[in-house]
Amino acid sequence: MFFAATSPVYTRRGTTFPASGLLHRLQREAAQAQPSQHDATVEQDETSTTLRFDVPGVTREQLEIGVEGNVVRIATTEGAPRRYRMAYRLAQEIAAETSSAKLENGVLTVKLAKPAPVDRSTRIAVH
Repeated sequence: MFFAATSPVYTRRGTTFPASGLLHRLQREAAQAQPSQHDATVEQDETSTTLRFDVPGVTREQLEIGVEGNVVRIATTEGAPRRYRMAYRLAQEIAAETSSAKLENGVLTVKLAKPAPVDRSTRIAVH
């Protein structure tokens, strides 16, 4: 008898971000590090989504964080001792002007603010 066992196939595109249905991984390339070291810890509340992950050996000046729509991109600059390049897509838009990031002891914390709801209703006067 012959039994064939299938093993899971992991691809770079279309994979779901671990432990969260609201994030989808777009791209992650990390040189000189294990892939599992860059999985983010995700916390969400009514006003923001917070991502935390380890980026050892990198200073604040060597990190670039950009936001466009509902995508946040994190990468190291040229000359950094380690190379990190990640992008994450959130389910909702990101308010870049009220978002923040901090690096402490090799842990990068990125707090992505949700935009405030806009009341677009118009009042009509009754005559």
